[in-house]
Amino acid sequence: LVSVPACCSARYNLALLAFFGFFLLYALRVNLSVALVDMVEPNISLAKNTTSNVCPEHSSTINVPRNTTGEKYSWDADTQGWILGSFFYGYIITQIPGGYIASKIGGKLLLGFGVFGTSVFTLLTPLAANLGVGYLIAVRALEGLGEGVTFPAMHSMWSSWAPPLERSKLLSISYAGAQLGTVVSLPLSGLICYYMNWVYVFYIFGALGVLWFFFWMWLVSDTPETHRSISHAEREYILSSLKDQLSTQKSVPWRPILESLPLWAIVVAHFSYNWTFYTLLTLLPTYMKEILRFDAQENGFLSALPYFGCWLCIILSGQIADYLREKQNLSTVCVRKCFTLIGMIGPAVFLVAAGFIGCNYALAVAFVTISTTLGGFCTSGYSINHLDIAPSYAGILLGITNSFATIPGMVGPVIAKNLTHNNTVGEWQTVFYIAASINLFGAIFFALFASGEVQDWAVSGYHLHRN
Repeated sequence: LVSVPACCSARYNLALLAFFGFFLLYALRVNLSVALVDMVEPNISLAKNTTSNVCPEHSSTINVPRNTTGEKYSWDADTQGWILGSFFYGYIITQIPGGYIASKIGGKLLLGFGVFGTSVFTLLTPLAANLGVGYLIAVRALEGLGEGVTFPAMHSMWSSWAPPLERSKLLSISYAGAQLGTVVSLPLSGLICYYMNWVYVFYIFGALGVLWFFFWMWLVSDTPETHRSISHAEREYILSSLKDQLSTQKSVPWRPILESLPLWAIVVAHFSYNWTFYTLLTLLPTYMKEILRFDAQENGFLSALPYFGCWLCIILSGQIADYLREKQNLSTVCVRKCFTLIGMIGPAVFLVAAGFIGCNYALAVAFVTISTTLGGFCTSGYSINHLDIAPSYAGILLGITNSFATIPGMVGPVIAKNLTHNNTVGEWQTVFYIAASINLFGAIFFALFASGEVQDWAVSGYHLHRN
């Protein structure tokens, strides 16, 4: 089995296009948390409480003429919580169907139209906000429906494209786009709000998503066999590396899937990791504004820093994971467990520490950054373990684990908002504690029950052995 060079190969082109797709998906997802600060009338968001004056104002505010032409809405904190959470109500519905449909019609169309739909609804966001809060919540939920199919569709495509020993590399490249999308869109959204008007946040990213869709439809194919310009050598290399791993049976073995302990290990890890991830993603801008008292411009760049660290970590750990499996002959399960432990216990420790340093905002930002950066190890840990245990059904498995893992996105921010009514440091410490303990539990559970082998039920002819 001769490895085929990576440069300009069809599989790396797919990883790159997927990278930009997930980049845009996350940009479309997080731009609202930045724009929301500008969409709400200022006195509403602070609710006139005095307790948040724990930390001094920063005097280094640069006086730039700020654009204030955008509409302002009087939404209270609870309404804002609903608006931020509504995305996940759509997102959770399409996870398992997404994986199932991708296994039937292929991931290309599903992923393409998922991004396209999300982009179109993003373009409609300013209109919806004007029509009323119900419309805005509906549009965000519809965006969630579109994004819900994307990860299962991508996992499903990688099950036919990624040679087992290149899995960590290829998948970490494609999914790292999500982190970089967060990195770029947080400060960029802040700047757009500052110099232009918040509506352009939605127009610019939405238009880019539509543009990406055309490239994707033109350049990508579902399997190496159907690709227009793939080299013969690369096609043979991919197909031969996967030949014993894929199942030919048409029906999905639902029961053995749901009884599989290694799958539940991924579910628990995925849920736990996302609890911390989503709590930070939706509430970090609020924490910096209300407790550490940054203005929006500083805020955007500092909110983005953690995700930049995470992005670097994902790319590097993907390379390291495959190196350890290929060159050092470490077992797949050993690599997945170690990376998951680093990627979940590390963030828990630094997150708790972040709650204890008072107004030292340089340290606060440093700790939150280290916490999120270490989380990047999980991408080569539990995050692609679906492909190790059942490549044929990877899309469906990801649909299952991601459904559970979406619950923290719906519940986490709501709980955090409820715990931080007075915005005291103590209240925020509680939020960080809860996230850290959930992370710790997930890491231990995964380390105990995960597997790195293709499961019996995931290979063709499994039913023959049973009877």
